[in-house]
Amino acid sequence: MSARYARGMNVTRHFSDTRTDEGRVRFLVLSGRVVLVAEGQGWQSSTLHDTLDDAALVLATLPRVGDDLYRRALDDLDRRIALEQAA
Repeated sequence: MSARYARGMNVTRHFSDTRTDEGRVRFLVLSGRVVLVAEGQGWQSSTLHDTLDDAALVLATLPRVGDDLYRRALDDLDRRIALEQAA
């Protein structure tokens, strides 16, 4: 995952948004930083990171994010990065 997508932006941008029955994971880019928002029934986590890599690493440590949601969120993130790089 490239850090260049987390640089030089002045508005909040939904980079990826993954939803499953288990919950939702969003990677948002805001003013050169990445906001990771993960939520499910009865819980929410929001953290700020320097890069998409850092945010993805923290996602792996969140105890309420199960394997399926984690895997799908990373797959969505990887697809989005590939689209950005192809453009």
